[in-house]
Amino acid sequence: KGYAETGEDQRKRKSPCPMSNEAAAVADSANVEPADLGVAQNLQQRLIASGHERPEDDRTPFPADDPSRLAMIQKRVYKGDADAITYLGHKHYFGQLGLAKNVSRAIELWTEAAELGSLDAHYQLGHVYYTGVGVEVDRARGIHHLQQSAMKGNAESRHNLGANEYDHGNYQLAVQHWMISAKNGF
Repeated sequence: KGYAETGEDQRKRKSPCPMSNEAAAVADSANVEPADLGVAQNLQQRLIASGHERPEDDRTPFPADDPSRLAMIQKRVYKGDADAITYLGHKHYFGQLGLAKNVSRAIELWTEAAELGSLDAHYQLGHVYYTGVGVEVDRARGIHHLQQSAMKGNAESRHNLGANEYDHGNYQLAVQHWMISAKNGF
């Protein structure tokens, strides 16, 4: 389905990243962008691994207000955490956590995170440049970022590269991309 895939289709796909029950409930009840959810899951896993998030049986409340949540993310951004930088980029892109919608700031953050090796940031840059959502269309730049992400194992980027090849009549190459994407769980 590539870029024609709807948000609902993306949400129906089972994520390879397990979430806590609390996070799953929030994701189900909120209007969460699928890519944003993947970044949040990656960040959640890194926070758990580094001891910055409570175990599931700990009932201490999470910050309920946007400024506290933003401050928590900013701490990770200042430490150069690529997942946190990508996540903050999403918040700027969609105007969430009390931030004004700012596509250019989102692209700056995603570019920084991509330079730090974030596959999700490369995917987001590829998506916005390829589709021109919020920026001028630059398909070559979009394909470059999708390729960077796909070469490092991002199955959705690989799938979208296949869709691009299919659209250009390169059916054998499209199938190769889709086979790799399927092997990677997409």
